[in-house]
Amino acid sequence: MGSGLQRAQSFMILTTLLYRASHLTVGVLAVAQRRSDHLVAYLGIATALGLSVLVYGTALRRGWFDPRHVWADVLVTGCALPFALYAWAGIRETSSLGWAMLLGGSASAAAAIALVRFQAPVAIALLVATHLLGYHLVGARPAVLGGHVNSLLSSAVMAWVMWWYLCRQGRLLDEANARALAAEAQRARYAERLAHHRALHDTVLATLTTLAGGGIDANAPEVRARCGREAAYLRRLIQQTADEVHHPEMGAALEEAVSSVESLQLRVTAQYHELPEVPPEVAAAFADAAREALNNVRRHAGTGHAYLTATGDTGGRGGAVVTVVDRGRGFDPDSYEAGFGLRGSVLARMAEVGGRASVDTAPGEGVRVELRWPG
Repeated sequence: MGSGLQRAQSFMILTTLLYRASHLTVGVLAVAQRRSDHLVAYLGIATALGLSVLVYGTALRRGWFDPRHVWADVLVTGCALPFALYAWAGIRETSSLGWAMLLGGSASAAAAIALVRFQAPVAIALLVATHLLGYHLVGARPAVLGGHVNSLLSSAVMAWVMWWYLCRQGRLLDEANARALAAEAQRARYAERLAHHRALHDTVLATLTTLAGGGIDANAPEVRARCGREAAYLRRLIQQTADEVHHPEMGAALEEAVSSVESLQLRVTAQYHELPEVPPEVAAAFADAAREALNNVRRHAGTGHAYLTATGDTGGRGGAVVTVVDRGRGFDPDSYEAGFGLRGSVLARMAEVGGRASVDTAPGEGVRVELRWPG
């Protein structure tokens, strides 16, 4: 739907377009009924139609009026057309000139909202002056002159008041939306912080409390391994700055995958940076594929350390990229046939959700697995 201002602009374009369409309808009917009129009358209504298409077609396409087109409409349709009909079409009656004068009202409305600063009053004053002169030439009565000037001015004033009101409401709506988004972001940060607090309570705090109680041997291999896993979790938590808060769903899924392989004696250095919001099935695919890639490191790489990095896709498509890297023995991809784990749990799993996975390796150079969505 766009911002409040954009919606206000769209509404005003549509409103003034309908206003102009009603005046063009009167003009077309008036010219069609007077078939004996000079060719200039037909050229005049055709010119008004063409300028209307230019002014409003451009506005609809670009989202707002082009001031140059509005000025052309004011000068040609609003000011010059009545004099052209008087001079070259031989029109001398007020009723015959009325349809051309009527177009000045819609030109005045568009000028009031599309022209800035002093331009709008100048354009409206020019319309009033030329229309007064035009009606004077055909001998219009004072009541007709007064009514027409009132129509020109009221069209401009009502259009401007409506535009001012819609802009004000649009700004209020945008401010309300901004406050709602800020409140939602704050709630999300609080929920994430609460989740971390619960995780710390169940892991690090529980371990420290047990060690402080002296009931276990702090040098036991199992205790040391658990302390190592929880230290890695704390390290990742500290690395997440305010600029790098990730989307909880994807971040939690990846963290669960990392924790599961750390419990199997693989140390993982993980970093997350500006993870986007992705569908739940995509977050699950990332986590499952990353878990299998880390399991492959544990089983085949000959190293006890792996690196996982997850970021938003810099290509601007709202996607994400996860890489799993080790500095192990690597392998020759030309002579290696992918097993079920790599083929089914990594490559196929990403393909099922519209992503892709690639493996870059060489003997003695370690392995780099890249998971990308969308593919």
